[in-house]
Amino acid sequence: MCVLKPARFLARAVKRKVAPSTQNQALSAILFLYKHILNEQIDQVEDFIHAKKQPKLPVVLSKDETEAVLSRLAYPYSLICGLLYGSGLRLMECLRLRIKDIDYNYKQITVRDGKGAKDRITVLPDKLIPALKMHTNKVLARHKIDLAEGHGEVYLPYALKKKYPYAAKEAAWQYLFPAGTLSKDPRAPIAAPRRHHLSESLVQKAVRRALRQTDINKPVSPHTFRHSFATHLLQNNYDIRTVQELLGHKDVKTTMIYTHVLYKGGYAVKSPLDL
Repeated sequence: MCVLKPARFLARAVKRKVAPSTQNQALSAILFLYKHILNEQIDQVEDFIHAKKQPKLPVVLSKDETEAVLSRLAYPYSLICGLLYGSGLRLMECLRLRIKDIDYNYKQITVRDGKGAKDRITVLPDKLIPALKMHTNKVLARHKIDLAEGHGEVYLPYALKKKYPYAAKEAAWQYLFPAGTLSKDPRAPIAAPRRHHLSESLVQKAVRRALRQTDINKPVSPHTFRHSFATHLLQNNYDIRTVQELLGHKDVKTTMIYTHVLYKGGYAVKSPLDL
Protein backbone atom coordinates (compact mmCIF):
# COMPACT_ATOMS: atom_id res chain seq x y z
CA MET A 1 0.00 0.00 0.00
CA CYS A 2 1.38 3.39 -0.98
CA VAL A 3 1.90 5.84 1.91
CA LEU A 4 2.32 8.88 -0.27
CA LYS A 5 -1.06 10.47 0.33
CA PRO A 6 -1.13 10.09 4.13
CA ALA A 7 2.46 11.33 4.26
CA ARG A 8 1.62 14.39 2.18
CA PHE A 9 -1.42 15.08 4.33
CA LEU A 10 0.62 15.01 7.52
CA ALA A 11 3.49 16.97 5.97
CA ARG A 12 1.04 19.67 5.00
CA ALA A 13 -0.14 19.90 8.60
CA VAL A 14 3.46 20.39 9.72
CA LYS A 15 4.09 23.11 7.12
CA ARG A 16 0.95 24.91 8.20
CA LYS A 17 2.23 24.82 11.79
CA VAL A 18 -0.80 22.92 13.02
CA ALA A 19 -0.68 22.21 16.75
CA PRO A 20 1.03 18.92 17.73
CA SER A 21 -2.18 17.63 19.33
CA THR A 22 -4.06 18.20 16.07
CA GLN A 23 -1.30 16.46 14.10
CA ASN A 24 -1.51 13.44 16.39
CA GLN A 25 -5.28 13.39 16.10
CA ALA A 26 -4.98 13.39 12.30
CA LEU A 27 -2.41 10.58 12.39
CA SER A 28 -4.62 8.46 14.64
CA ALA A 29 -7.61 9.06 12.36
CA ILE A 30 -5.62 8.00 9.27
CA LEU A 31 -4.36 4.83 10.94
CA PHE A 32 -7.88 3.97 12.10
CA LEU A 33 -9.29 4.60 8.61
CA TYR A 34 -6.86 2.27 6.87
CA LYS A 35 -6.92 -0.45 9.53
CA HIS A 36 -10.60 -0.63 10.50
CA ILE A 37 -12.53 0.91 7.59
CA LEU A 38 -10.52 0.21 4.44
CA ASN A 39 -8.98 -2.95 5.90
CA GLU A 40 -5.70 -2.06 4.23
CA GLN A 41 -2.21 -2.14 5.64
CA ILE A 42 -0.11 1.02 5.54
CA ASP A 43 3.47 0.07 4.76
CA GLN A 44 6.23 1.67 6.81
CA VAL A 45 3.71 2.72 9.45
CA GLU A 46 6.58 2.88 11.93
CA ASP A 47 7.94 5.83 9.94
CA PHE A 48 5.04 7.97 11.13
CA ILE A 49 6.18 9.80 14.26
CA HIS A 50 3.78 11.38 16.71
CA ALA A 51 4.32 15.11 17.02
CA LYS A 52 5.67 16.26 20.37
CA LYS A 53 4.26 19.25 22.14
CA GLN A 54 7.03 21.62 23.15
CA PRO A 55 7.02 21.93 26.94
CA LYS A 56 6.39 25.40 28.32
CA LEU A 57 7.85 26.59 31.57
CA PRO A 58 5.11 27.33 34.12
CA VAL A 59 4.38 30.89 35.14
CA VAL A 60 5.32 31.31 38.80
CA LEU A 61 4.63 34.19 41.16
CA SER A 62 6.99 35.30 43.89
CA LYS A 63 5.74 35.28 47.48
CA ASP A 64 5.07 39.01 47.33
CA GLU A 65 3.27 38.72 43.99
CA THR A 66 1.15 35.86 45.29
CA GLU A 67 0.12 37.89 48.32
CA ALA A 68 -0.61 40.90 46.10
CA VAL A 69 -3.10 38.92 44.02
CA LEU A 70 -4.67 37.00 46.91
CA SER A 71 -5.20 40.18 48.94
CA ARG A 72 -7.21 41.71 46.09
CA LEU A 73 -9.56 38.76 45.67
CA ALA A 74 -13.06 39.02 47.10
CA TYR A 75 -14.72 36.25 49.11
CA PRO A 76 -15.08 33.34 48.34
CA TYR A 77 -12.47 33.57 45.58
CA SER A 78 -9.77 34.57 48.06
CA LEU A 79 -10.44 31.34 49.95
CA ILE A 80 -10.49 29.22 46.79
CA CYS A 81 -7.24 30.64 45.45
CA GLY A 82 -5.76 30.42 48.94
CA LEU A 83 -6.31 26.66 48.71
CA LEU A 84 -4.88 26.50 45.20
CA TYR A 85 -1.70 28.12 46.51
CA GLY A 86 -1.67 26.73 50.05
CA SER A 87 -2.56 23.14 49.12
CA GLY A 88 -1.41 22.85 45.50
CA LEU A 89 -4.87 22.01 44.18
CA ARG A 90 -6.01 22.19 40.60
CA LEU A 91 -8.98 24.54 40.20
CA MET A 92 -11.54 21.82 39.47
CA GLU A 93 -10.17 19.68 42.30
CA CYS A 94 -10.84 22.56 44.67
CA LEU A 95 -14.34 23.28 43.36
CA ARG A 96 -15.29 19.60 43.62
CA LEU A 97 -14.29 19.34 47.27
CA ARG A 98 -17.01 18.12 49.62
CA ILE A 99 -17.31 19.31 53.21
CA LYS A 100 -16.15 15.90 54.46
CA ASP A 101 -12.89 16.16 52.48
CA ILE A 102 -11.49 18.72 54.93
CA ASP A 103 -9.83 17.18 57.99
CA TYR A 104 -9.11 19.88 60.56
CA ASN A 105 -7.62 17.47 63.10
CA TYR A 106 -4.95 16.11 60.79
CA LYS A 107 -4.75 19.36 58.83
CA GLN A 108 -5.13 17.65 55.51
CA ILE A 109 -7.37 17.66 52.45
CA THR A 110 -8.48 14.54 50.61
CA VAL A 111 -8.59 15.13 46.87
CA ARG A 112 -10.92 12.59 45.28
CA ASP A 113 -10.89 11.62 41.62
CA GLY A 114 -8.01 13.93 40.79
CA LYS A 115 -6.23 13.82 37.46
CA GLY A 116 -5.96 10.20 36.39
CA ALA A 117 -8.98 9.35 38.59
CA LYS A 118 -6.71 9.00 41.64
CA ASP A 119 -7.26 10.09 45.24
CA ARG A 120 -4.51 11.80 47.21
CA ILE A 121 -3.84 13.69 50.43
CA THR A 122 -2.46 17.20 50.53
CA VAL A 123 -1.77 19.77 53.22
CA LEU A 124 -4.38 22.07 54.79
CA PRO A 125 -2.80 25.46 55.61
CA ASP A 126 -3.19 26.57 59.23
CA LYS A 127 -3.71 30.12 58.01
CA LEU A 128 -6.92 29.19 56.18
CA ILE A 129 -8.56 27.08 58.90
CA PRO A 130 -10.53 29.90 60.64
CA ALA A 131 -11.84 31.25 57.33
CA LEU A 132 -12.69 27.74 56.11
CA LYS A 133 -14.66 26.97 59.26
CA MET A 134 -16.64 30.20 58.94
CA HIS A 135 -17.26 29.48 55.27
CA THR A 136 -18.41 25.92 56.04
CA ASN A 137 -20.93 27.23 58.57
CA LYS A 138 -22.39 29.49 55.88
CA VAL A 139 -22.60 26.57 53.45
CA LEU A 140 -24.36 24.41 56.06
CA ALA A 141 -26.83 27.20 56.86
CA ARG A 142 -27.64 27.53 53.15
CA HIS A 143 -28.05 23.76 52.94
CA LYS A 144 -30.61 23.76 55.75
CA ILE A 145 -32.64 26.33 53.85
CA ASP A 146 -32.43 24.22 50.69
CA LEU A 147 -33.68 21.18 52.61
CA ALA A 148 -36.57 23.16 54.08
CA GLU A 149 -37.54 24.25 50.57
CA GLY A 150 -37.53 20.68 49.28
CA HIS A 151 -34.07 20.71 47.71
CA GLY A 152 -30.64 20.05 49.24
CA GLU A 153 -29.70 17.02 47.15
CA VAL A 154 -26.21 17.16 45.64
CA TYR A 155 -24.83 15.17 42.73
CA LEU A 156 -23.17 11.84 43.58
CA PRO A 157 -21.55 9.36 41.21
CA TYR A 158 -23.86 6.44 40.42
CA ALA A 159 -21.92 3.87 42.46
CA LEU A 160 -21.95 6.08 45.56
CA LYS A 161 -25.60 6.97 45.18
CA LYS A 162 -26.48 3.29 44.90
CA LYS A 163 -24.41 2.37 47.96
CA TYR A 164 -25.53 5.36 50.05
CA PRO A 165 -29.02 6.29 48.78
CA TYR A 166 -29.53 9.05 51.39
CA ALA A 167 -26.03 10.55 51.27
CA ALA A 168 -26.92 13.13 48.61
CA LYS A 169 -28.82 15.20 51.18
CA GLU A 170 -26.33 14.80 54.01
CA ALA A 171 -24.28 17.83 55.02
CA ALA A 172 -20.95 16.02 54.70
CA TRP A 173 -21.46 15.38 50.98
CA GLN A 174 -22.33 18.97 50.06
CA TYR A 175 -19.90 20.90 47.91
CA LEU A 176 -17.53 23.09 49.91
CA PHE A 177 -17.94 25.83 47.31
CA PRO A 178 -21.54 25.61 46.13
CA ALA A 179 -23.05 27.71 43.37
CA GLY A 180 -25.18 30.69 44.28
CA THR A 181 -28.27 29.30 42.56
CA LEU A 182 -29.95 25.96 41.93
CA SER A 183 -29.73 24.50 38.45
CA LYS A 184 -30.72 21.47 36.38
CA ASP A 185 -28.07 18.79 36.22
CA PRO A 186 -27.62 17.55 32.62
CA ARG A 187 -26.56 14.17 34.01
CA ALA A 188 -29.97 13.79 35.64
CA PRO A 189 -32.47 15.77 33.51
CA ILE A 190 -35.54 14.42 35.31
CA ALA A 191 -34.19 15.20 38.79
CA ALA A 192 -35.14 18.29 40.77
CA PRO A 193 -32.83 21.33 40.54
CA ARG A 194 -29.62 20.92 42.50
CA ARG A 195 -26.96 23.19 43.94
CA HIS A 196 -23.88 22.42 41.87
CA HIS A 197 -20.37 23.61 42.71
CA LEU A 198 -19.15 27.07 41.76
CA SER A 199 -18.23 27.62 38.11
CA GLU A 200 -14.59 27.63 37.01
CA SER A 201 -15.17 30.72 34.89
CA LEU A 202 -16.20 32.79 37.91
CA VAL A 203 -12.89 32.06 39.62
CA GLN A 204 -10.93 32.77 36.45
CA LYS A 205 -12.67 36.13 36.03
CA ALA A 206 -12.05 37.01 39.68
CA VAL A 207 -8.32 36.33 39.28
CA ARG A 208 -8.16 38.52 36.18
CA ARG A 209 -9.91 41.34 38.04
CA ALA A 210 -7.50 41.07 40.96
CA LEU A 211 -4.50 40.95 38.63
CA ARG A 212 -5.53 44.20 36.95
CA GLN A 213 -5.26 45.91 40.34
CA THR A 214 -1.58 44.98 40.63
CA ASP A 215 1.60 45.86 38.75
CA ILE A 216 2.24 42.22 37.81
CA ASN A 217 2.91 41.73 34.12
CA LYS A 218 2.59 37.96 33.94
CA PRO A 219 -0.13 35.78 32.37
CA VAL A 220 -1.63 34.72 35.70
CA SER A 221 -4.49 32.22 35.94
CA PRO A 222 -5.84 30.18 38.87
CA HIS A 223 -3.43 27.39 37.91
CA THR A 224 -0.52 29.78 38.50
CA PHE A 225 -1.13 29.41 42.24
CA ARG A 226 -0.53 25.65 41.98
CA HIS A 227 2.69 26.29 40.05
CA SER A 228 3.77 28.73 42.76
CA PHE A 229 2.92 26.21 45.52
CA ALA A 230 5.28 23.64 44.00
CA THR A 231 8.07 26.11 43.28
CA HIS A 232 8.01 27.73 46.72
CA LEU A 233 8.14 24.34 48.45
CA LEU A 234 11.18 23.35 46.41
CA GLN A 235 12.79 26.71 47.14
CA ASN A 236 12.36 25.91 50.83
CA ASN A 237 14.25 22.62 50.38
CA TYR A 238 11.31 20.22 50.48
CA ASP A 239 12.06 16.88 48.86
CA ILE A 240 10.88 16.71 45.25
CA ARG A 241 9.22 13.34 45.89
CA THR A 242 7.13 14.91 48.64
CA VAL A 243 6.09 17.72 46.31
CA GLN A 244 5.27 15.13 43.65
CA GLU A 245 2.91 13.34 46.05
CA LEU A 246 1.22 16.56 47.13
CA LEU A 247 0.65 17.59 43.51
CA GLY A 248 -0.53 14.15 42.47
CA HIS A 249 1.98 13.78 39.64
CA LYS A 250 2.34 10.24 38.32
CA ASP A 251 5.91 10.84 37.13
CA VAL A 252 8.52 12.85 39.02
CA LYS A 253 9.68 14.22 35.66
CA THR A 254 6.52 16.33 35.62
CA THR A 255 7.47 17.82 38.98
CA MET A 256 11.05 18.43 37.84
CA ILE A 257 9.89 21.27 35.59
CA TYR A 258 9.49 23.44 38.70
CA THR A 259 13.18 23.25 39.46
CA HIS A 260 13.84 25.85 36.74
CA VAL A 261 13.24 28.74 39.15
CA LEU A 262 15.58 27.30 41.74
CA TYR A 263 18.47 28.44 39.58
CA LYS A 264 17.93 32.13 40.07
CA GLY A 265 19.38 34.47 37.51
CA GLY A 266 19.87 32.07 34.61
CA TYR A 267 21.01 28.84 36.33
CA ALA A 268 22.89 30.80 39.02
CA VAL A 269 25.31 32.13 36.42
CA LYS A 270 26.44 35.72 36.84
CA SER A 271 26.33 37.79 33.69
CA PRO A 272 29.74 38.94 32.44
CA LEU A 273 28.31 42.44 32.48
CA ASP A 274 28.05 42.16 36.27
CA LEU A 275 31.48 40.63 36.86
